[in-house]
Amino acid sequence: MIAPTLTTERLRIEPMTLSHWEAYAAAWADPRMTEFIGGEPRSRNTSWGKFLGGIGLWSLLGYGFWSFVESETGVLVGNGGLARFERGLPELADFPEAGWAFVPDAWGKGYATEALTAILQWADEEARLGEIRCIIDRGNTASHNVAAKLGFKKIAESHDVIGDLFIYRREPSPVLR
Repeated sequence: MIAPTLTTERLRIEPMTLSHWEAYAAAWADPRMTEFIGGEPRSRNTSWGKFLGGIGLWSLLGYGFWSFVESETGVLVGNGGLARFERGLPELADFPEAGWAFVPDAWGKGYATEALTAILQWADEEARLGEIRCIIDRGNTASHNVAAKLGFKKIAESHDVIGDLFIYRREPSPVLR
């Protein structure tokens, strides 16, 4: 399966392709982008594996990651979507995991809420994925705020497997249950 293209007022949420690769690699090499996602800038090799994984999830699970592109400029501003990463956290087992990351120049513009609102609507209405979970680094205030706007509720904390983080859950739209 290939990711569908979703559109919002300001973004094209499109399948990850080679045309996004260089911008993706540059974004993930920026320490500001990775401060709360792994803590270390990614090498090209590590980014390549993550890039392929985001694409490959689609054929395996029927959901995965997208590229977030500004409609007006055509510039890649981030990526994310839904995944299953086998992180070793029991609270994530058997649930799609929402995730998002944006280049620093896109921060504070509401893009994360805009993109994930469209993705979660797709998950509810088209894919009918049910409950979705996410994890957010304890110090990432901006993403905690986005999660709250999207209807995620904190259910647990983890302090061992992959760092200090909060685990959230979001039930599907009540109309679709």
